[in-house]
Amino acid sequence: MIEKIVIANRGEIALRILRACRELGIKTVAVHSEADRDLKHVRLADESVCIGPAPSADSYLQIPSIISAAEVTDAVGIHPGYGFLSENADFAERVEESGFTFIGPKSDTIRLMGDKITAIEAMKAAGVPCVPGSDGPLDEDNERTIKLAREIGYPVIVKAAGGGGGRGMRVVNSEAALLNAISLTKAEAGAAFGNDTVYMEKFLENPRHVEFQVLADTHGNAIHLGERDCSMQRRHQKVVEEAPAPGITEELRSKIGERCAEACRQIGYRGAGTFEFLYENGEFYFIEMNTRVQVEHPVTEMITGVDIVKEQLRIASGMELSYKQEDIEIRGHAIECRINAEDPTNFMPSPGDIKHLHIPGGPGIRVDTHIYSGYRVPPHYDSMIGKLVAHGETRDAALARMRTALSEAIIDGIKTNIPLHQQIMKDAAFIAGGANIHYLEKMLGI
Repeated sequence: MIEKIVIANRGEIALRILRACRELGIKTVAVHSEADRDLKHVRLADESVCIGPAPSADSYLQIPSIISAAEVTDAVGIHPGYGFLSENADFAERVEESGFTFIGPKSDTIRLMGDKITAIEAMKAAGVPCVPGSDGPLDEDNERTIKLAREIGYPVIVKAAGGGGGRGMRVVNSEAALLNAISLTKAEAGAAFGNDTVYMEKFLENPRHVEFQVLADTHGNAIHLGERDCSMQRRHQKVVEEAPAPGITEELRSKIGERCAEACRQIGYRGAGTFEFLYENGEFYFIEMNTRVQVEHPVTEMITGVDIVKEQLRIASGMELSYKQEDIEIRGHAIECRINAEDPTNFMPSPGDIKHLHIPGGPGIRVDTHIYSGYRVPPHYDSMIGKLVAHGETRDAALARMRTALSEAIIDGIKTNIPLHQQIMKDAAFIAGGANIHYLEKMLGI
């Protein structure tokens, strides 16, 4: 087992990693910005190193500072968590070249899956269903591009190969608008991602967002842990996630899950990862792979009993997976609400001091958070301050427990989006299950 790691992140995921390390007997080094000296995991870690001022560009995104922290503390590995540098192939490469273990996939795998075009090519080779599209980058041959769009069928969507997070994409409803849309998307992609390569796909108008969790070791073993539904989104940002996805049969779960696992074997994947799909009319269409642990991993842990972060650490230590596919059993239903420090009506961030805090509890309730009474939520980072998870034998039972837990939660001193979650949990369409990715914005009238 790896003896000591640097936790190259902050907030709830950093604390989540620290807890997994404690269980496995791994020593921890917390790196932090000047604004994060009082984070819970910084106080609990075996060692801590300040790596810069508050802005993430000067601290959590500083590759030399993180590697130096590993050097001066004699750490063996570096866990990137999610966000920040977690899917940065150059960071993973620098970690490897410096003699440390990157707790995630190899740098060339991150690079392969980070480019949407090469990722789609790899998935097609593995038999993973993909959205009908250009099967490669669009070139300067306008006649070929127009012909492709006709064959795909309007509406189409033009996407940046290096994009993500809802940026670098444009929906085109007619042939007359196609070439101008491509030109604009290329310009935006070049400015935002340093790569103006774009491709084209069929635009699915009312899909759900369903993703599969996978684990793969360095011995050729790969398994899937079922799927999650992450369709409740605002501006392409997930708000509520649940597992399993409503309406997905065991037969379909096994079919798509095994294709994802086989894709991992074919590309030599290592660690935890997520295959993201659009799901419409009973069909799955691959859109991208996230080569890291996901924010919403707890719902999968609750229904499978698998500790995904501990498996990441075991895999990085060269061990085989603790489970075989036949060991994985879906038990009950879990729902996760992302708790953000923001105004629930206009979504403006709400940093400040937490004066009183009550964490809800009871059967089936899990709260992953780094906040505590007296903690000051800084204005410099993402507004998420925790995740509230409810598990029950059925989806209805999980919903009932989530409503109770939301009513018990007290976070005084700042505004949070808890009222929004209470609204969602009482919404008839959400209760019915299977709402599409546009539903929440329509519900909110935005």
